[in-house]
Amino acid sequence: MIYPILTPEEAAEFVQNGMNVGVSGFTIPGNPKVVPPAVAAKARREHEAGREFKINLFSGASTNDYTDGELSRANALNFRTPYQSLPELRKRINAGELHYNDRHLSELAQEFRYGYYGKMDIAIIEAQSITDDGEIVLGTAVGNSPTWLQVADKVIIELNDQLPETIRGLHDIYVPADPPVRREIPIYHASDRAGKPTAHVDPKKVLGVVKTSMPLGKNEPFSPVDDVTRRIGENVCAFLINEMKQGRMPKSFLPIQSGVGNIANAVLDALESSTEIPAFEMYTEVVQDSVLKLLESGRCKFASTCSMTFSHEAMMEFFAESEHLHDKLLMRPSEISNNPEIIRRIGVISMNTAIEADIFGNINSSHVSGTKLMNGIGGSGDFTRNAYTSIFMCPSIKKDDCISTIVPMVTHVDHTDHSVDIIVTDQGIADLRGKDPIQGAYEIIEHAAHPVYRPLLREYLDLCQKGGHILLNHDLALSFHRALIADGDMRKADFSKYLK
Repeated sequence: MIYPILTPEEAAEFVQNGMNVGVSGFTIPGNPKVVPPAVAAKARREHEAGREFKINLFSGASTNDYTDGELSRANALNFRTPYQSLPELRKRINAGELHYNDRHLSELAQEFRYGYYGKMDIAIIEAQSITDDGEIVLGTAVGNSPTWLQVADKVIIELNDQLPETIRGLHDIYVPADPPVRREIPIYHASDRAGKPTAHVDPKKVLGVVKTSMPLGKNEPFSPVDDVTRRIGENVCAFLINEMKQGRMPKSFLPIQSGVGNIANAVLDALESSTEIPAFEMYTEVVQDSVLKLLESGRCKFASTCSMTFSHEAMMEFFAESEHLHDKLLMRPSEISNNPEIIRRIGVISMNTAIEADIFGNINSSHVSGTKLMNGIGGSGDFTRNAYTSIFMCPSIKKDDCISTIVPMVTHVDHTDHSVDIIVTDQGIADLRGKDPIQGAYEIIEHAAHPVYRPLLREYLDLCQKGGHILLNHDLALSFHRALIADGDMRKADFSKYLK
């Protein structure tokens, strides 16, 4: 190998205060695991010596505790984009201690190439292998790595020996040309290959290689399906089956997009059990343990993704069975896995979760009470705006009935009613297609809201100013949230308090 072998500490010395640093991965998989902690340790030393040390961090999506966690605890971040999910980083963002730019995940790579963020000083990339001429087999996620390798002034490679050689061939690395010479992306089915199995870097840019032997998967267990999420999954399935019966969806079905988490698990569990939905493909940004089960059973015929967000056990199982699954899964860059052109072309059914939805169909998926960032918009906007059918899911109530997820007005808008087709809760299915805002409001109240909150929501509409396209009372619109702040219970919303 022509590249210097570095310790994590030696690699960290190349990272200087104020630098733009790109990291590989997409959610927990594929992130570097030993160099970022060494950078955090350097930051602590610099701070103790009275010197400023903060970097601007660019990723594919959220990262892992080794990256966002360690750097946040070391107060080593000045700017972060496009997505996050760790408590330490979230706390600092909400305290105003660093700058966070919440972005659609499909856009960051091209925006960096356009020059919106200045130059990238260093990229830190986890890989299975690198050749002397710069061909790289990436790890268990792609994210924005191909672009970081292209635009970074210098590159540090983390070679993780836990990545087996069998991962070669699971990647489809395609970076579109930038306008005005961009052409169509040649993907017409979820299983189509558009690029190469390897990424590339100019060998002259590689500062060195850091050898690691770190676990690859998600260590904490995934949430099990419970009664509420099971009902949500069953309702989603019932909707899809009826769409096929009514001729609004091909009987051969369409590719689906589904995120990670309890509700996504429940939907995939319902799809696995359904005898009326045919075997399907996925065109999505992440695949989790339940997708591995679907691939093995044949219920999922093919999964196009950006990241294998498996538990460690499922990751090892996948590698052990990879010769049987190699032709059933591809990992792509996030600007391809989340690309609006492809999503619209192949007719992806999008299924995303909401923090809250209002009775007019607007969705808040990122901010609690409108101010406190939870995770971010992620890829939900990429898929929602361009889907064949866009579905949002959430439990109808939370916190022992004290919180209704269906409210008169959301406190933050990530997805407007213009992009939202269906809202599904444990109570039922609200179909907003072809309805005006007032019709949609009653649809949501009667089919998605919890019975405990339906009378309050109907009362709100009755008290709204009449004669507009949307019924709105500015004094009452946030009364549910006012009651939550004042009494810890939205059921105590008293509209008479706020009527002028």
